[in-house]
Order: sequence, then C-alpha cells, then structure tokens
Amino acid sequence: MKVLVTGAKGMLGQDLCPLLEDYGYDVIEADLDDFDITNSYEIKKFIDGALPFDFIIHCAAYTDVEKAEDDFDKAYNINVLGTKNVANIASKYSIPFIYISTDYVFDGNKGVPYEITDITNPMNNYGLTKLKGEEVVKSICSKYFIIRTSWLYGHHGNNFVEKMISLKDKDVIKVVDDQIGSPTWTVELSNNIIQIIENNIFGTYHVCGSGFTSWYGFAKKIFQFLNIDVNIVPCKSKDFPQKAKRPAYSVLDNNNCCRKWEDALKDYLDLRMK
Repeated sequence: MKVLVTGAKGMLGQDLCPLLEDYGYDVIEADLDDFDITNSYEIKKFIDGALPFDFIIHCAAYTDVEKAEDDFDKAYNINVLGTKNVANIASKYSIPFIYISTDYVFDGNKGVPYEITDITNPMNNYGLTKLKGEEVVKSICSKYFIIRTSWLYGHHGNNFVEKMISLKDKDVIKVVDDQIGSPTWTVELSNNIIQIIENNIFGTYHVCGSGFTSWYGFAKKIFQFLNIDVNIVPCKSKDFPQKAKRPAYSVLDNNNCCRKWEDALKDYLDLRMK
C-alpha cells in the first residue's frame, strides 16, 4: 500500500516513515520543501502527481505551545487551514486521512484519565488550533482517524528528554511537579499508528505511554536510567511563568495500547547510548 506522510522531516515523521517501510508500505515523504500545506495549489499539484494513495498521514503541524500564544495566526494557518487543505484532497479522492492531535485539547480539570468521548476545552492557542483541526477533519472526511497523543519525545527533534540531558551539569535543575501526563516515545506512537491503519476502524484514538507522571517524575527517571547524579528540585508552574497555560492533568485513557512509559523511556535511552 502507498502512504503519503506530511511533516516527514519532523520528530514523529522521521521515526514513522522507516517503520512504515519495514511493514511493507510504499512511503511518499513530504515536508515543507515539497509543498506548503497552507497553499492549496501546491498540495494539489504534489498529490495529483503522486496518486494513488491508500492513506494520508498528516504529521505536519505547528507545535510550539509557547510561541502560539504570540503568533496565533501562524498556528491557525498551519494547524487548521493547512489541515483543511490536505483533508480536502483526501476527501476528493476518498483517501483515508490520519490526523495527529494532542492531549492539550483538554483543560486538565477532570483528575482522571480522559476518554475519547470527554468534552474538550483547550487552555491555550496550540490546543485550540489542534482541536479546530480535528473538527475540520470530521467535517470534511468520511474516512478519518484522529489520534491524540501526549508528551512526545524522540531521537530526531527537540524534546524534554534531550533538554534534561543537556542540563545535567547544572548545580540545580528545577522541574515542575504540578503538571501530570503520559510521556510517549515516537516509536511507540508510530507502531500504534500502523496498527490502527491495519485494523482500519475509523474514529478517534488515544495513543500514549501507559501510566502517568509529572515533569519532575519524568526528569528523575531519565537521570536514574542514565545513572547520572543530579540535584533535581520540584517546583510549581507558577515558579516558571509562561504565556501558554498548561493543563494540570492531561492523562489520556489509552486502553493500554502502549507499554508503560518507563519501559519505553528505558529503551529510548539505551538506544540513544549505542
């Protein structure tokens, strides 16, 4: 089967594309060098020249949570209008469309893991634009998979794990302990995306590491696995004022589709050290 992956050079895309190939898919990788998703003409020209596709996996997105507060228009253009442009082409040719979304579509006030049917209420512009992207997909495509994930990290992009490791020589590392979520390795997410495609049951999914922790707990586990002795101090979100509000509890009910987040992190770090 032939699959188009947008955002192929991003952190998720760089793990997903080779795994798709390992599963026997013919993968067409697309990124900004190939077409701008906010330009419907460029998208149509590229896709028309590469048809047919069995699936389109839309990984391209504006993901900078903090900058989205200052540049809502850019985040909206990419996450909503860009998604609409690609979804329109998918709908035109009746191609199943996979949209990668986020735990930040929720406000974090529930206190127990969010189910797929729970009411959304994003707290920041990033979450809002990703939710609007979900709504666009639902309104345009009859064949869609919406996959919400959380706290992503991977070997091919900036992420919390790599940031913590870069701080290992500091005298004190302060990390917030009042935001709770589920760390998710991009490889775990990629394998589940492929499984969802192969099961071919349209709808919305929650895919993230099983279990949950705080950013502080996440950081402690990183250094524990690396056997690095650092002075990590828990603090509150108010100690690090940011423009974008973050949900205090954004754990997704994933039906145990992924391994425990600690096991995945251990494998990530072991592979990183090779």
